[in-house]
Amino acid sequence: MLVLRLIFSIFLWISFPDLGGKSENSIDPIVSAIGSGSSSELARFFDSSISMNVNGQQGEYSKSQAEIVLKDFFKKNPSQGFSIVFQNENPGSLSTYIGEYSSTQNKFKVFIKVSQNSNSFRIYSLDFVKS
Repeated sequence: MLVLRLIFSIFLWISFPDLGGKSENSIDPIVSAIGSGSSSELARFFDSSISMNVNGQQGEYSKSQAEIVLKDFFKKNPSQGFSIVFQNENPGSLSTYIGEYSSTQNKFKVFIKVSQNSNSFRIYSLDFVKS
């Protein structure tokens, strides 16, 4: 009987490794990428095209163009931290987040709009607006 329980437990652990753990469907990697000022890490979460406003530089960008714009932004405004101050989450749909990005010289409000497709977040709109 003990062997049967052990086999069943192992089967459940292999089948459902994230039970009780942190979900893959979390905004945390996006928050971490912005907080560390990593445009390449953040670009992993971009939709194929993204609407962006980075301190007045506004437009529709491809994933690679958006990464270049953010790389320049992070270079000019090195991160001193980022935190989410408001969230309106709708799992399996569209969600909105508002955060505060601090650099050595300025503070920015960050507006993030994401869609959730196939268990992952895709950023379709991102704004950095000087506070």
